[in-house]
Amino acid sequence: MELTEISLRRIDDMNPKLNAFLTVTADQAMEAARQAEKAVMQGEKLGPLHGIPTSIKDLEPTEGVRTTKGSLIYKDWIPDRDQLAVQRIKESGAIILGKTNTPEFGMSGTTENKLGDDCRNPWNTERVSGGSSGGAGASVAAGISAIAQGSDGGGSIRIPSAFCGIFGIKATQGRVPRWHVEPTSWHPVNFSCMGPMSRSVRDAAIMLQVMSGPHPEAEYGTILDEAPDFTARLDEGVRGLRMAWSPDFGGSIAVDSEVKEAAERAAKAYQAQGRRVVVRFPSEQFGDWNDALQAEAAT
Repeated sequence: MELTEISLRRIDDMNPKLNAFLTVTADQAMEAARQAEKAVMQGEKLGPLHGIPTSIKDLEPTEGVRTTKGSLIYKDWIPDRDQLAVQRIKESGAIILGKTNTPEFGMSGTTENKLGDDCRNPWNTERVSGGSSGGAGASVAAGISAIAQGSDGGGSIRIPSAFCGIFGIKATQGRVPRWHVEPTSWHPVNFSCMGPMSRSVRDAAIMLQVMSGPHPEAEYGTILDEAPDFTARLDEGVRGLRMAWSPDFGGSIAVDSEVKEAAERAAKAYQAQGRRVVVRFPSEQFGDWNDALQAEAAT
């Protein structure tokens, strides 16, 4: 209960500056926290996210809680059931604080809509938080919760995670199932998949484990095999693994020099830890290091 109270106070303090949440479910969160604490005191079996505050991106239906999809069209929509991954997050014992901001139907790399102010970056409120999971990214970076649910079809987890300095992963397509309930549930060019956003890889692995796995009512294209244990090898390090890296995709896209330098430092850090870094794209600017790495990889 204390942890949930801290998260809600943090929302009260930060949301007027960030607009990370479109809907805050304080009463429901505190009731869920009371039940979670009761379960601990009674020695009941606890789920992997028991008592941990989190949030749901406002594209995903939540039973009895407003789901806007970032649009005025849905500003008063109250779904009658949870999205499948939301259901699993609840069953794991997590405490849902509310619904995080997203651009209209998630169709933007920044988080702006006509429902209110733009979502802002907690490191610098004059900057954007990215999108379309911008509210989730801002919330985690601002210390409101350690984990948040996001979704990604073209960068919607990866962009805000990068902008906000947190960890995010777009799960393999079909790894996290959705109900097959509406026309936009599945279509031939739907690349969106839910995934975790967090301040640590371990927390993300736990949340992804909770959301993953087949379901008989899931949309077409859901992976039918059970998910692997995403936490099993977290302590093994990176020695011997290979990583492809490119500073600029062979010059095909513009990349800021500061970003290139940061990426190069990260690649060299992995290499120092024993990871075999393979540069698969030509680069004049990093040609010497590129050649050296390819020679090393060949051995």
